[in-house]
Amino acid sequence: MGSIDKKLFTPGPLNCSLSTKEAMLKDLGSRDETFIQTVSDVRRELLEIAGVSEHDWTAVLIQGSGTYAVEAVLQTSTPRGDGRVLILANGAYGLRMETMCKVADLEFDSIRSSEILPFNISQVEAQLTNGKVYTTVCIVHCETSSGVINNVEEVAELVRKHQPLAFMFVDAMSSFGAIPLGLTNIDFLVSSANKCLQGVPGFAYAICRKQCLAKCAGNSRSLSLDLEHQERNMIETRQFRFTPPTHTILAFKQALQEFKAEGGLQGRGDRYAANCQIMKRGMIKLGFKSLVKDEYASNIISCFFYPDHENFKFKTFYTALSDKGEIIYPGKVTDSQCFRIGNIGDLHKQDMDRLLVSVEAVLKEMEIPVPVPGPVL
Repeated sequence: MGSIDKKLFTPGPLNCSLSTKEAMLKDLGSRDETFIQTVSDVRRELLEIAGVSEHDWTAVLIQGSGTYAVEAVLQTSTPRGDGRVLILANGAYGLRMETMCKVADLEFDSIRSSEILPFNISQVEAQLTNGKVYTTVCIVHCETSSGVINNVEEVAELVRKHQPLAFMFVDAMSSFGAIPLGLTNIDFLVSSANKCLQGVPGFAYAICRKQCLAKCAGNSRSLSLDLEHQERNMIETRQFRFTPPTHTILAFKQALQEFKAEGGLQGRGDRYAANCQIMKRGMIKLGFKSLVKDEYASNIISCFFYPDHENFKFKTFYTALSDKGEIIYPGKVTDSQCFRIGNIGDLHKQDMDRLLVSVEAVLKEMEIPVPVPGPVL
């Protein structure tokens, strides 16, 4: 493909608009008034997208990928000595929270559930009422290892009812900005610059209920991941504690303007839904079968079973698509042989149509008949 940018049908990094990337062509110091105002604007606009007030909420920016923000919330929200975390895990990103707790020596329990279904509410309620006291309860909104959308608001209601002193934490990495989520019973929510808001990678953010964040002073076992300290320093000095990702934040400011111009959460979500429908209809026509039932599936990313054919090798399939300028993603579920196709980022109808043409061409090159022989389910 030469110097032509490839299209990224992945959960991230994602394609960004040229204008968003061009916004980085400026050098600003961390103490420059223009940069300080940009940070303030970005923090305010994130709260607007979340549908919450500046009086009760704050947006804390943190250098690094989305995983940094997830770990920052776990570090910051869990008290030393008597903290205990409950993790709801039905995919790779819930399981990653378990790993974070193990590394930081945080006490935790897990509810592990099917990778293709939302959580069983009765099972969650039983765990919340078994006598254990939890200080933070964690769940992933859109589990991009499979594409399933979890029943976050139902779980949050149960947490508020049965564990009213626990913080409710949502990893909304791949859903924030495209899938509505009420924060009535939620205290911490994280996402990343390079997801549905279509900035470039480099920082993540935690949208925090102020009164909850204020209770977390001194909890963090990590200096750089301490959200409470990061926020306190921002209030006192308007500065990051450590070198900020200036270029990434400038790009994000431009991305937010484009988000508004597209119609905000509704407009962005509608385009992703249209992308998903085009892609799914085309893949089904080619004989592929979805891992997750439509009633539980997001429009963010879709997971498809490998065809049941001796010629199908995912590495060959992936490489041939890459050579045509299309980048898909391997599967990340443990129970099935699958691959993933994302619908988010700067992707439009013509991109989805072209992907389907490329998939059919690669199948022909691999001498796999269309429609492909589906897996035995």
